[in-house]
Amino acid sequence: MWMAPNLRQGKHCFFGSKGGVSEGIYAGLNVNTKSDDRPEDIEVNLDKAAGFFGLKKENLVLLNQGTSSDTVYVDHASRDELTADGLVCDKPDVALCIRTADCAPVLLEDRKNGVIGAAHAGWRGAYKGVIENVVELMIAHGAERKHIAAAVGPCIGQASYEVDESFYHQFTEKSADFEAYFVSGKKTGFYQFDLEYFCVDRLKNCGIINVTASGEDTYALTDKYYSFRRFTHQGIVQYPKCFPTELSAIVL
Repeated sequence: MWMAPNLRQGKHCFFGSKGGVSEGIYAGLNVNTKSDDRPEDIEVNLDKAAGFFGLKKENLVLLNQGTSSDTVYVDHASRDELTADGLVCDKPDVALCIRTADCAPVLLEDRKNGVIGAAHAGWRGAYKGVIENVVELMIAHGAERKHIAAAVGPCIGQASYEVDESFYHQFTEKSADFEAYFVSGKKTGFYQFDLEYFCVDRLKNCGIINVTASGEDTYALTDKYYSFRRFTHQGIVQYPKCFPTELSAIVL
């Protein structure tokens, strides 16, 4: 797991793959309820994660995540009740959860005003503005930019994230400034994309000064994190959604 130094300790966690009861390709703390993992093992894993905060799995908000910038305010826990990629809450004992396996989990808090947020920032969601939407919805519920702290958790690193020319042009045609997030790839016609750097700058462009990032590459750190791209390259992912995910969560 990774803990951000600028978020309250004991009130957030970017869980890794260790510490759970799942077995086989899901070995560890898998929380992908749409996978073929044993449902009873996933329930144990969710309880273990919730227990970190002194809560039960019934206190977790688990979204139907996609690749959108859709962001919702919640005032109670739920599982697969809402379809979105961003969350905001100002109630106690409600854990906002993001599930990832290479995408960037982003956790935010305004401890002064009692507002928290979370974003599932894959490249599509980050490109579409999910991080900005979470910040704006936090502000709509009483947060202030100057008091928001944010952290970008473990995600696929630039050295592991090869993309093609169409991907590169989609970004650079939207803004010439986005070229800063790419370096030339190992093969002609390919690039390496820095998702973490892109997410950090999305936060800073929102006026958030207090930002940290893990610097941990989920693809490369095989003993610590699940990675959809790594598992795909290894032939482990046989069909969509059949792969393990880790959890990132934050509470007031």
